[in-house]
Amino acid sequence: MAGHNKWSKIKRQKAATDGKRSKAWAIIAREITVAARVGGGDPAMNAKLALAAQKAKRENMPKENIERAIRRGTGEQEGQNYEEHIYEGYAPQGVAVLIEALTDNTNRTVADLRSMFTKAGGSLAKSGSVAYLFDRKGFVQVAPDGALDLFELAIDAGAEDVEEEDGAFIVLSTPEEFMAVHQAFEAAGAEVADARLVQMPRSTVALDASSAQKVVRLLERIEEHQDVQAVYSNLTAP
Repeated sequence: MAGHNKWSKIKRQKAATDGKRSKAWAIIAREITVAARVGGGDPAMNAKLALAAQKAKRENMPKENIERAIRRGTGEQEGQNYEEHIYEGYAPQGVAVLIEALTDNTNRTVADLRSMFTKAGGSLAKSGSVAYLFDRKGFVQVAPDGALDLFELAIDAGAEDVEEEDGAFIVLSTPEEFMAVHQAFEAAGAEVADARLVQMPRSTVALDASSAQKVVRLLERIEEHQDVQAVYSNLTAP
């Protein structure tokens, strides 16, 4: 029985890992499709597509999946027509929530998100109610490299700030300078673990552990929704 329990746990862990990977691949595939639809299927001429393709490679997404997503975007292969949308809301205790989504059915997405917020004691808000509390920033996560002066490289490339977090360096920039900063690190041979545009809160709301757990559970449910690409909030908690 002990062996059976151990194997069941291993299977559950593998299923969770596979589920997360499938979700990540689905998110990236949509990004690639939309980027190709808007800017064309050549990454060399489409910075947004190039960034999405690089993200796919970091997630070990198969090459054929990437190419298929591009073909859907350019119309060479039939697929769903996704639209980009930003949704805004308030979680319990007035925590601001900003949601980036790619959806082929806005009515479904809005209804699902509204239900999540309502059940959690929050509310879906009108456009503009929350967005002003966040700033769009370029985000590049780089592994430490003794051979490179990461701070000097970041400043020379046009970055705004460099922070050290959990043994890695987070380089922040304006959206306009993001690609230049990203490419500068890659050209220097630095190990780029992540690179994307994010929403940074201008200020944060501090909650105790109990209140924060309720907000985190809502954020996790939103993240799991099939149409959601990214979720941001101004929550800070112990």
